[in-house]
Amino acid sequence: MTARRPTVTRRRFLTSAAVTTVAVISRVRAATPAPVLGHGRFRYRVVTGWGVLGADTPVKDCHGLAVDREGHIILLTNHTANNVIVYDRAGRLVHKWGTRFPGAHGLSLVSDGGTGGREVLFITDLTKHLVVKTTLDGTVLDEWRWPQHTGKYEKEDQFRPSWTLHLPNGEFFTLDGYGRDYITHHGADGKFKKIFGGQEGGIAHWGPHGGMADTRDVANPTLLIAMSDQQHLQRLALDGRKLERVDMPGGNPRQIRLHDGHFFVAHLADNWPKDRNSRGFVSVLDARLRVVSNLAGTAPEYGDDGALRPMKHVEEIFMHPHDVIVDREGSVYVAQFSSGNTYPIKLERV
Repeated sequence: MTARRPTVTRRRFLTSAAVTTVAVISRVRAATPAPVLGHGRFRYRVVTGWGVLGADTPVKDCHGLAVDREGHIILLTNHTANNVIVYDRAGRLVHKWGTRFPGAHGLSLVSDGGTGGREVLFITDLTKHLVVKTTLDGTVLDEWRWPQHTGKYEKEDQFRPSWTLHLPNGEFFTLDGYGRDYITHHGADGKFKKIFGGQEGGIAHWGPHGGMADTRDVANPTLLIAMSDQQHLQRLALDGRKLERVDMPGGNPRQIRLHDGHFFVAHLADNWPKDRNSRGFVSVLDARLRVVSNLAGTAPEYGDDGALRPMKHVEEIFMHPHDVIVDREGSVYVAQFSSGNTYPIKLERV
């Protein structure tokens, strides 16, 4: 169904000069194109008004995004009037559900049982300290709470899972990005396999926030993790061994998405948490994890030593990007944290 927009009637008494001025300003704004964001082959414009719904479909923090096989854009918000909002490509409401996730944070869409299987969602909740597996319309299929039996936690509220990373065979890893920084590995049957990381495993606190399983090398899958406040990406073997570090100075990587051979990284802000008021930007990286474009940010620059120079936002477009997703047409969608209850931003490639 489509969202119903409330009709608001306001009486205004303006002079003829004021009416003329308002009309001129409106025409100028309509004729002024949105700025082009990004660099090189990855340049975009904001689609004004996309996804803005009425008061009966509110959002709080917009934390997670996914795209299903039908091309619907799925949004996760921690507003318990409707935790999950499903859009069509035009930004119209398809359906919504969910009232039980006050700490809704991470959203992953995977094929249950391998490629071609039923699509399901994995949702992490920081407040309830759990991971939930659901159907696309909200039926709960399974839940995982704090791994008490591992001895890594003294109490439930120390476990605050931020995201889940998934292998094609159904196995998955839970990042405890707001708790004790451990990574828990579960089999395709949902049963516990192992736990690694944590600060004693060399994983810095406020680090493993989001990420993905990088399966481009089918024989050697790895975990590529957005180490948020640490301002770098970390590649791990499936047993937790550190394989590669990619510095992202000036950014604050919160999530990584792979699309058509390029990685898209949402930066919550510039130098967060030192500057909590900075707006943030989105980076595009090539297959070697070198930045080739920054949407609403400075042009990427590498020195003679091969090191990436500090980045920052330059356009007042975003406010704390938290997740980013790309649809089959190459349009980019950005969900934002602590942004004044704003709906996702859509950008079309130019």
